[in-house]
Amino acid sequence: MNNTPLLLTLAYVAISFLLLVLCLATRWPRALKLAMIAVVTASYFLAESTFDGMLGWPAATGLPEKFVLLATVVEEPDKGRNNKGAIFIWVNGVEGGHPVAEPRAFRLAYGKPLHAILNEAMKKNRQGISQIGSTEAPAGGRNGSWLRSAADPTVKIRITDAPAPQLPEK
Repeated sequence: MNNTPLLLTLAYVAISFLLLVLCLATRWPRALKLAMIAVVTASYFLAESTFDGMLGWPAATGLPEKFVLLATVVEEPDKGRNNKGAIFIWVNGVEGGHPVAEPRAFRLAYGKPLHAILNEAMKKNRQGISQIGSTEAPAGGRNGSWLRSAADPTVKIRITDAPAPQLPEK
C-alpha cells in the first residue's frame, strides 16, 4: 500500500499549523504574513494536481508511440445520464524494444470501432497472444486497424499481435 498521498497531506497540515503559529506569535509585517499564507495556499493546489498521477488516475498525456496492451475497460455512452462514454486502457510503453518498468492508464473517447478493436485485442490477450499497439500515422492507405486517439485526434492507434518470442539456439 502506498501512503504517499496521506503523508503529503499530513505534511501540509503540519506546515499550515506552523504558519498559523508564526502568524499569531510574531510581530512580522502583515504583508509578509499574507505572502506566506498565499504561498502555502498555492502549494495546496500544486500538490493536488500531482496527486492524480500518484493515485493511478488515467494520464492526461497521449499514448506512447509503441506499447503493450495490458487491459481495457469500456464505459458505454448513456444518453439518459448525459454520459459520453470512455475507454480506459492500461499499457506498458515500449522503449528500445523493452517494456518500461511501470504500466500507465489512459482515457480515450468512446467509439464503436475502437471498442470493437480493443474487445478483439483483449480476447486474443486472454488466449495468450500479447497485443502490441502503436500511435504513429499510417503510411498511406487503410492497412490494419488504425483508430484516432481522444487525447490527440491527429494521432492514430493500431493494435497488432506481438511477434512470437525467439528462443536462443542451443
